[in-house]
Amino acid sequence: MYLLETLTPVAAGGLFSYAWLLIAVPAVCAALLLVLGRASDAWGHLLATLAPIASFVIALLLFIDMLGRDASQRAVRVPVYDFVDVGSWHLDVGLQIDQLSIVFVLLVTFVGSLIHIYSIGYMAHDPNRRRFFAYLNLFIAAMLTLVLADNYLVLFVGWEGVGLASYLLIGFWYERPTAAAAGNKAFIMNRIGDLGLTMAIFTMLAQFGSVRFTDVSAGAASLTPGWATLLGFMLLLAACGKSAQVPLQDWLMDAMEGPTPVSALIHAATMVTAGVYLVVRSHAVYEHTYTASLAVAIVGTVTLLAGAWIGSTKKDIKRVLAGSTMSQIGYMMLAAGLGPAGAAFAIFHLLTHGAFKANMFLGAGSVMHGTGDDTDMYHFGALSKVMPITFWTFACGYLAIIGFPGTAGYFSKDHIIEVAFERGPVFGVLALLGAGVTAYYMTRLMVLTFLGRKRWREEVHPHESPATMTVPLVVLAFLSIIAGAVMNNWIGDWLAPATGSHVEPTGLLHLSAIGVVTLVVVAAGIVLGWLLNRGEVPDEEPATSNPVALVGRNDLYGRTINDTLVVRPGRSAAHALAAVDKGVVDGAVMGGSGLVAGMAAGLRRLQNGYVRTYGLTTAVGVVLVGVVVILGRMA
Repeated sequence: MYLLETLTPVAAGGLFSYAWLLIAVPAVCAALLLVLGRASDAWGHLLATLAPIASFVIALLLFIDMLGRDASQRAVRVPVYDFVDVGSWHLDVGLQIDQLSIVFVLLVTFVGSLIHIYSIGYMAHDPNRRRFFAYLNLFIAAMLTLVLADNYLVLFVGWEGVGLASYLLIGFWYERPTAAAAGNKAFIMNRIGDLGLTMAIFTMLAQFGSVRFTDVSAGAASLTPGWATLLGFMLLLAACGKSAQVPLQDWLMDAMEGPTPVSALIHAATMVTAGVYLVVRSHAVYEHTYTASLAVAIVGTVTLLAGAWIGSTKKDIKRVLAGSTMSQIGYMMLAAGLGPAGAAFAIFHLLTHGAFKANMFLGAGSVMHGTGDDTDMYHFGALSKVMPITFWTFACGYLAIIGFPGTAGYFSKDHIIEVAFERGPVFGVLALLGAGVTAYYMTRLMVLTFLGRKRWREEVHPHESPATMTVPLVVLAFLSIIAGAVMNNWIGDWLAPATGSHVEPTGLLHLSAIGVVTLVVVAAGIVLGWLLNRGEVPDEEPATSNPVALVGRNDLYGRTINDTLVVRPGRSAAHALAAVDKGVVDGAVMGGSGLVAGMAAGLRRLQNGYVRTYGLTTAVGVVLVGVVVILGRMA
């Protein structure tokens, strides 16, 4: 009862009446830049950068307003317009600003603004910079639509908008075959997940007659166990596609073909966080299906280990970070499947991850900027001496992701591990193992990239990035250190109305038994990463026959499995359908047309212009009619 009372949105008023500007500002700017084309090349990137900043300011004002309200008055609904009103179905377009959506909006607009600023320097010499910034604005607008929607139908519009924007940005350098293929893969694989969300919406309409979040939450208790489980699995399928969870994770590695700011935006503030948001927003459904909740936790656990495995074996700095994103989103999905308390910690880790992962991806972009767009860590080494700002800011992200005491990840990820142990020792041990492997491969990345001897090529002259790129790094590095401590004793209570559970606050040093064990495992991972990579590092990745390393380097053969189970059978099915289409469908159409043409050619000979021919035809016709009439009378 507490949950339903606190989540019932109040009517919009005051500043909340203008909440639609959060979406409209970046959407209009994107449309303007695309319509004006080359005419806006000189200033388009500046206008595009102001758009998320303006949205952030509006979001911050809304957040401050919410802080001054009673908890039961913080959820506000902003109606936009009626969409469908047929029979008992009333579907409208509306926004819901509540405790869950506002923290997402702050994350998307703030991190998105920093990425826009960074991109001014990173894309300075790209002739299509204006178009790139238009797509970034479109990405922000789509993600804000997704998280601000008050129903699943409007959420689906933002969901598809995010998919479109990711396709445009991953394949931005479409003249490169690998980039074009990567954009196509991300778009097509996400359609599988979209099928799950589409079927979930149809199911909600059939079961509740509504797709509004409040109606679904209120009606979830009336679902039969079978329908609740089926609906939970549909939503999980959708989340797996957007958040690159096993088995729909293969597109995420190839997505590194896009410009690095795109990677930061996808991995930190948009796209992959959408699946976590969907599961947490749908927590009322999962509360009534143990099977679907367990499936969410299992998928998250498998993915966090798969991502860590992949990250441990890659030589490409961006792909190591992509593997780590898989792993960290896996932690969030694991937590979301563990119940209301876990859902709060999932969002906590999502917010801290948004800071330190954006920091590290942009740091990787700074490394690439200073080394001629090289991504091979075996070509780096000793960059800390020539790129000190990039090194120290990246180090802050490194400390946060491994869970160094006091940093952002220490609070958010350790909470998930503790909740996992409460659910069962299997989940807890595997989550703990993931923390140790994370410490290993992130230490490996730091050593190969920034420490040891220099291994860059003679024609490469590493240098620090311009201020437009380093200032966002400094801001994100600062958040990577303090964000966890700031939110630790606040986020659980703030999200309680949206997740249905109050979380007990913890101190700045929550040295529980599990916390101590976690620190020991992380320390072991750091030591192992240092000892195995601190020696004489070769200039090229050494060949290996180690099956564990080979599987990781090949992304756990996800592409091979996908080709075997989906692409090749799909291609064979397509060829078979093409043959049927050509031989049967086209054959029937062409055969029928040939028959008509043949009959027409025969009849055409009778139209020869001779009176005697027409007289004979008439006589024959009269005889035939007479015969028919006589036979009819005799019958």
